[in-house]
Amino acid sequence: MLALTSIWTTLLLAAACALGPIAIDMYLPAFPQIGADFGAGADDVQLTLSLYLAGFAVAQLVCGPLADRFGRKPIMVGGFLLFAMASIGCAMASNIESLQLFRFLQALGGSAGPVLGRAVIRDVYTPREAAKILALLASLMAMAPAVAPTLGGFMVSALNWHWIFIAMGTYALVMAGVIAFGIPEPLRRDYRQPLRPASLFGNYRRILGDASFLGYTLTNAAVYGALFAFLSGAAFVLIDVLGVAPEHFGLYFAAMVVGYVAGNLGSIRLARFLVPDQILLYGLIIATASGASMAGFALQGVHNVWAVMLPQSLLMVGTGMILPQTMAGALANFPSMAGSASALFGFIQMATAAAAGALVGQLHDGTPLVMAAIIAGFAALALVFYLFLVQRYPAPGFEAQGANSR
Repeated sequence: MLALTSIWTTLLLAAACALGPIAIDMYLPAFPQIGADFGAGADDVQLTLSLYLAGFAVAQLVCGPLADRFGRKPIMVGGFLLFAMASIGCAMASNIESLQLFRFLQALGGSAGPVLGRAVIRDVYTPREAAKILALLASLMAMAPAVAPTLGGFMVSALNWHWIFIAMGTYALVMAGVIAFGIPEPLRRDYRQPLRPASLFGNYRRILGDASFLGYTLTNAAVYGALFAFLSGAAFVLIDVLGVAPEHFGLYFAAMVVGYVAGNLGSIRLARFLVPDQILLYGLIIATASGASMAGFALQGVHNVWAVMLPQSLLMVGTGMILPQTMAGALANFPSMAGSASALFGFIQMATAAAAGALVGQLHDGTPLVMAAIIAGFAALALVFYLFLVQRYPAPGFEAQGANSR
């Protein structure tokens, strides 16, 4: 088996965590075709994404405590197997309602990878080290959203959208085997938590009562809301409104991923000179300005691909700087219950993302304006959470210069 601190283990965790973005991004180019096949509107098709995010959020509240009790590996492997079975159900769906149901079930299994990947990093590394490793992990994971939409677009054009879910299920089966036999169990036995309702609620109450956790988590969730507003609306805006071919959708999507990787790698380099909260602030300024510029273009009636993609790519530079710092900061105070903290963090993150995606689906008006306005609003909200919570209650060692320590 691989050593937990090995770069190969980090690569393996990145591949496991990538199941989340693959399940989201790979089928985005198929939105118009799914709607046409089932006679469903944009709101019903988008609901397959919001239900996935909702299921993903709820499942984390269960799989985190289970992993704190029984260990990370058995919960991850079980989650991947459930994901694979639900993927086959998605591929065989005969109407939009059954696809929505299987997407929800798919999310219940898919939540295990990201939530426990974060927990494993916290198990192995100190909070400051975890911020760097999470940035590296995010950069490696970014290959999934770079490749998945392009692959999905070609599958839609050459085969049909059903094959996208068959590919997802195959990937999950492979990852179940690799996790089972590739790494040792990272959770120390003396850190295992009792699986009693009173204990679980007590842990969650303690975590929610931590102002530092809330600050980093809400900042992260708002940025995720901006990201998922784009993911929910991108296929309809780029393909239906701006005329991008489905097989080219992923190429435009890759420009966004390049921005995200640049932000991740930049945050690793900046960590040599700056503390995490300083990097976080710079990322938030970039994201907020980029979201505002996209909304400004839309308000002026500038409806072309680059008026959407250039601001979104710059927003993703900021996002790449923000997410590793907020993940590590949120988990910093909970080394003995990292699974539960990661689960609650992920629940809030995904619930916010689902709400943002649902807003885009419900309000889409055939122009880029609704999507752009929601992206700008959530990016600005993230900056507000930083200013009023993170600056006042920074994680130990994360403080920006001049910030008040607790």
